[in-house]
Amino acid sequence: MKKKNNYSYIGIAFVILVFGIIFIPEIVDRISNNDVSRQSGRSDQKSATSKMSDLAFIEINGEAKKVPAFAFTNQNGKTITNKDYEGKVYVIEFFFTTCPTICPRMSQNLVQIQNTFEGFEDFGVASFTINPSHDTQEVLKTYAEKYGVTNPNWHLMTGEKKAIYDLANKGFNLYAAESEDVAGGFEHSGNFALIDKNGFIRSRTDDYGNPIIYYRGIVSESEKVDEDGVKEEISALKTDIKKLLNE
Repeated sequence: MKKKNNYSYIGIAFVILVFGIIFIPEIVDRISNNDVSRQSGRSDQKSATSKMSDLAFIEINGEAKKVPAFAFTNQNGKTITNKDYEGKVYVIEFFFTTCPTICPRMSQNLVQIQNTFEGFEDFGVASFTINPSHDTQEVLKTYAEKYGVTNPNWHLMTGEKKAIYDLANKGFNLYAAESEDVAGGFEHSGNFALIDKNGFIRSRTDDYGNPIIYYRGIVSESEKVDEDGVKEEISALKTDIKKLLNE
């Protein structure tokens, strides 16, 4: 009887060994490729979601809005596209170098933001001129030097006029137009758009849960100042940039 039992144990052990040789590598491979059970999948998803900030995704027709494809020439004569900003958090503006009103204030605010995130390789700025016939590569380079643009990911771009205006008015709904009735001959939004590392437009929400969509790039004299002497709107933008950098 004992011999029979010993043979039985040997047979069972042999079956377990064969099972391990055949199926364990497949199980390990499935785990390595995240091809696991539904419960485990939910756990992974929760872990990924927990890294997201509270900033809203701007939606149009029920879909999160991404930056449209673009390709323009920067102040150094290099072609820059939206793909150059992939993996980076960045701020978008539309301006022109001869602007006598709001652009200087916008540029000063962006330089302040640039200096706050000095050394962050995954932060950048995209500035598009709405007066491309005047704002050539050389003019943009001089403007960048004048205001102290040092971030290598801050591209001041020029190009085909229609493409720029389509990007402003249709791509971002940031108003830009030529007008003989305004100082400088052009009028445009003084707002900034904030873009996350995946190219989505993001913003904080108001007290009712609605996205504010854009950040005011113009600092008015009547605007409150925070404890550090920084205008609150720019301070809020800095806070939100930090959130996206940490996602």
